[in-house]
Amino acid sequence: MPDDKFSSVTGASSELSDEKLRPHTLESFVGQSEIKKQMHLFLNAAKKRKKTADHILLSGPPGLGKTTMAFIASEEMQVPMRITSGPAVQHPGDLASILSSLEEGEILFIDEIHRLPKVAEEMLYIAMEDFRVDVMVGKGPGAASIPLALPHFTVVGATTREGMLPSPLMTRFGLSLRLDYYKPEELAELVKRSAGILSISITEGACMELARRSRGTPRIANRLLKRVGDWVTVENIKAADEEDVKKALEIYQVDPCGLDRLDIALLSALELQFNGGPVGLKNLAAVLGENAETIESVAEPYLIREGFMARTRKGRVITPKGRRHLSVGRRDLFSD
Repeated sequence: MPDDKFSSVTGASSELSDEKLRPHTLESFVGQSEIKKQMHLFLNAAKKRKKTADHILLSGPPGLGKTTMAFIASEEMQVPMRITSGPAVQHPGDLASILSSLEEGEILFIDEIHRLPKVAEEMLYIAMEDFRVDVMVGKGPGAASIPLALPHFTVVGATTREGMLPSPLMTRFGLSLRLDYYKPEELAELVKRSAGILSISITEGACMELARRSRGTPRIANRLLKRVGDWVTVENIKAADEEDVKKALEIYQVDPCGLDRLDIALLSALELQFNGGPVGLKNLAAVLGENAETIESVAEPYLIREGFMARTRKGRVITPKGRRHLSVGRRDLFSD
């Protein structure tokens, strides 16, 4: 397949991370079995009808494979894909330029679609339904709106915050799929596949140990695998086992439950400085010296999902499970 099949626009990088590890078919995509069944049926129906596929919305937490699914859709349909993101589209003119340059059947992948400006959202959902874009010609009282016909194309939108999308835009998607966190067994299979691609020798037990520390997220699993690969290289190990994974990830401050330095610092602050809570996000961010958005979007989702902390109407609180985690020595594990 030619390297220029996928192109980026308005500042989006065409050299996406972990490209080497990205599966290119539904069959090679690990996990998300129900999602794969739906995508397989959806894309095959479009191919048999010889029509452009309906628009697709992919939602879910970061790192679960939304971008990969977009690439797979392009591969399966054998059509080129244009790549951009919500923050990259600053003005309606940016979007109009992208839309007017699309080819028949092309896929337009919009990452973080929930961050599109409102005026661009309105332009997009009209284009998605009517396959036209209104171009303003002239200024002032003499300005006129001229409709420009567009070829049929498929929008694949990715979002971590589906609730932020307006209803008119949501209803334009013919297929809405939500990717969920992976089970350890699925991540172990993914780690084994990635290790083969990266030529990292690793045992089955080590794959599972890595999976348990990866927070249910393929992106994290692949990142940690590379760090274990560093350990294997430096220590001249033939095949990494469970102990090697533990030693390598201790250096990178990832504990057996997948908690890192920020997670431990957050739990410690709740327990030691706020007597377990409740405490507001701004106060917590000030104590940790971290951006409130980083705490809310990076650390909290996993800690809450795994029951280490909770949100209440009065603020954040540590749970008994969180206290137990600190009491067995995790608090000192990452101390300077």
